[in-house]
Amino acid sequence: MDLDLPEGMKRAGIADWQQLGAITAEAFYEDPVNRWIFGTPKTLDAIFPLLARTHYLKHGFCHIIGDGGAAMWLPWGAPSELSLSAIAQVAWTLMATGSPGAITRALEAGERMQAHHPKEPHLYLFTLGTRLANRGKGVGKALFAPVLAECDRTGTPVYLENSNPVNEGFYRSHGFDSLGHFPCGQDRGELKAPPLQMMWRAPRQSA
Repeated sequence: MDLDLPEGMKRAGIADWQQLGAITAEAFYEDPVNRWIFGTPKTLDAIFPLLARTHYLKHGFCHIIGDGGAAMWLPWGAPSELSLSAIAQVAWTLMATGSPGAITRALEAGERMQAHHPKEPHLYLFTLGTRLANRGKGVGKALFAPVLAECDRTGTPVYLENSNPVNEGFYRSHGFDSLGHFPCGQDRGELKAPPLQMMWRAPRQSA
């Protein structure tokens, strides 16, 4: 996407992979689904930079606002599944830093997300988040604005999985509607699998 970015917001390049991943990891420290899969913030700190470097910076596009917020997008037609090399790196990282069973939970969540992914052409939002100190300051709205404006201009729908119920209102305020929920995995004793909410935004017509 060729976007007119506001001042302070830039398209991330491959050299930004660590910062992009670090911002995203912190944004998801308290996220129910990511905590269920990975177990600890330490693992999120290792996984998100890896995903940024091996997949989303290669096949999608990503934005950063200072050191306060970041988003990762995947356009329609781009590979949705990680390469074998990336999968191997993720597995090694989970063995080194994750809680017991993290690899199994990650694979299970990935399979369920693929199974529920819409078949209609769309832009996919993988992550959008801010540093803890930047919450409530309009950073998330600023990250959304140029992309959603371009989607409205080109008639492109947007899809995301909401992994935290507290964020539903934020997404609805930007035009997303719920398509329902599915569990991110199987319950394992007291470790209950939280739901993922499928959300879809139809492009808005110009006035």
